[in-house]
Amino acid sequence: MFVWSFNPTHMNQQSASSKPLEISSGRQYDLDWLRVLAFGLLIFYHTGMFFVSWGWHIKNVELATWMELPMIWVNRWRMPLLFLISGMSVFFLLKKRSTGSFVGNRFMRLFIPLVFGMLVIVPPQIYFERLSQGATFSYGQFWATVFQLKTYPEGNLSWHHLWYLPYIFAYSLVGLPIWLGLKTERGQKFIAKLAAWAQKPLVLFLPVILWHWLANFFIDYPTTHNFTHDWENHFHSFSLFILGFVLAANAGFRQSFENLRKLSLGLALGLGIVLTFGFWLPDYQISPWLEAVYELLNTSYSWTALCAIFGYAAHYLNQPSPLLTYCNRAVYPFYILHQSVIICLAYPMTHWAIWPIGKFGLIVVGTFGVCYLLYEFLIWRVGVLRTLFGVSD
Repeated sequence: MFVWSFNPTHMNQQSASSKPLEISSGRQYDLDWLRVLAFGLLIFYHTGMFFVSWGWHIKNVELATWMELPMIWVNRWRMPLLFLISGMSVFFLLKKRSTGSFVGNRFMRLFIPLVFGMLVIVPPQIYFERLSQGATFSYGQFWATVFQLKTYPEGNLSWHHLWYLPYIFAYSLVGLPIWLGLKTERGQKFIAKLAAWAQKPLVLFLPVILWHWLANFFIDYPTTHNFTHDWENHFHSFSLFILGFVLAANAGFRQSFENLRKLSLGLALGLGIVLTFGFWLPDYQISPWLEAVYELLNTSYSWTALCAIFGYAAHYLNQPSPLLTYCNRAVYPFYILHQSVIICLAYPMTHWAIWPIGKFGLIVVGTFGVCYLLYEFLIWRVGVLRTLFGVSD
């Protein structure tokens, strides 16, 4: 489970006052870096899925279950990080756009790449999965079945790794009354009060308990990425999305992250170690009360890790660079392409007689390389492709 909270910190009287302290209109380079790094991390994570015992589209003939523990550590905060950043981006978009322009931006940047991805980018993933299951058709024969519009797994139409796009598209539009309400003077005063309240020492833990209690109402809905039957995931993701907007709206939160980065990191590491040796490594059936303890610890680990990530990013990464400018524009096409590239590269390697770590390295390097070549020499140079991949000029 994932949770949101607010950070305590020792700030001056002006920051803790009821006056809204809005983040400057200048670009927040640390958030850009986090977005680039978070999407880049997906290449490593999804390459790892080829080697671990968890369900995925294709599998290497020799598994490397030792990869699972570091992936568990990352898995608890990787998608929450993206939903927080996405919520923050909504705040900055609405600062410089009208409501109509904002909706148009969401349609161009999210909906169009999603449809294009489902019809063109994702199908190779399903094709190689079908081959691994014994199918013998050509790619042309397979691709024709995609346009039958029968959804996966029975059919061959799916959004697979692009599930993130319809979720944030829907959250952006459904949440418009929230965004517009929080932009008002009354909304800004409310956020400022939250920022002041967040300076109290126990606040780091109290919302964790509250959120954990609320999550129990959605416990019967496991994560499926089926949009209409994914209510626990919606609760996690939409609450983080809203929180991202709130955190971006007041500089006091951002300063809290930075001030508490060392404490947050220490707590995250400590909780991660307890979870590793108490729950993730041991192979035993836990009782219901111990499972409740586990969920609370898991939630706390996820949040403190996020606090540490934002804190260290604010401290060290809030500066521009030509590399960031390039990566910030290229990272979205990399995200759209990466899992299909991984599977296209991994499938022929399935039975190669080399160590998994060697295959892992080849797939990671190959994926970055192929995505770079496609972006640099095709997507960026063709206007229609820039639109289909959601690239902003």
